[in-house]
Amino acid sequence: MTQGSASDNMNTAKNNPNFSGLLSTFRALKYEHLLAGISGGVVSTLLLHPLDLLKIRFAVDTGGSKNQASYTGVKNAFSTIVRSEGMSGLYRGVTPNTVGAGCAWGFYFLFYQTIKTEKQRGNSQIQLTPTDHLITASQAGILTLGLTNPIWVVKTRLCLQHELTTSSTVDKTKYYSGMGDAFKKILKYEGVRGLYKGFTPGLLGVSHGAVQFMAYEELKTSYNKYRHQPIDAKLKSSEYLLFAAVSKFIAAVTTYPYQVIRARLQDANCTFTGTRDCVIKTIKREGVGGMYKGMTPYLVHVMPNICLVFLIYEKIANG
Repeated sequence: MTQGSASDNMNTAKNNPNFSGLLSTFRALKYEHLLAGISGGVVSTLLLHPLDLLKIRFAVDTGGSKNQASYTGVKNAFSTIVRSEGMSGLYRGVTPNTVGAGCAWGFYFLFYQTIKTEKQRGNSQIQLTPTDHLITASQAGILTLGLTNPIWVVKTRLCLQHELTTSSTVDKTKYYSGMGDAFKKILKYEGVRGLYKGFTPGLLGVSHGAVQFMAYEELKTSYNKYRHQPIDAKLKSSEYLLFAAVSKFIAAVTTYPYQVIRARLQDANCTFTGTRDCVIKTIKREGVGGMYKGMTPYLVHVMPNICLVFLIYEKIANG
């Protein structure tokens, strides 16, 4: 291909409406939101990973497997893990968790703010409806889940490893020495499908982020209108923290069961055939309370977590 023909083709592509629309979309991306989201996700995860580990272990405890550790409470779980696995046991899966949280929050804020800006036609003072926020957050959540689900599968598997490599009973296809080894073995023995286990309940979990962002945006907008300020006016750190905590609590209480189902499906020792089977058997064996296992460490974990994420995000993205 000559230089002239290459230039002509490029000019033709630029004049193509679809290509122009794609360029316009990329130009509209606000990459400061990506950086701010990554920063918030990484910092909060490094500080609070042990609580996330407990949430996962409580969630997969069906009470009927010899391969699963069983804890009587948060305090007992901490002491048991430290005694049997050492302090490092509290940080199993921290690498994929940190990578996953950074990517997830970065992509989520990037997609959310880009879609929101498009709906506001570039004017941040145009007020969107609660439905607009819900739909925007759902779209951002689906895009983010598609990119990050493999990381969450690896994180869950590493968090649930209790066996020692020297044990003769360990299934070597399900024991991972680290994040890279986990990706390789899951792909080798389970295929791409293995990296997308828990994707269906994860889609249901998109509602969690949607409810949370809708509540957060509505709280900020209502508060700014109450004090007769523009809806995009900056708030104090304490106000960001309060609205983040309240919105997270609302979302957590209404959507937590999906996390139990997703964790159980992503467990290497999973015996459920799918989401429906998991829900039916969990309620049958453990009652409705089984759908809320791990709720206490989850709330203890997510409240400071979400406050850190949103505060760091707001300070970096909005100055």
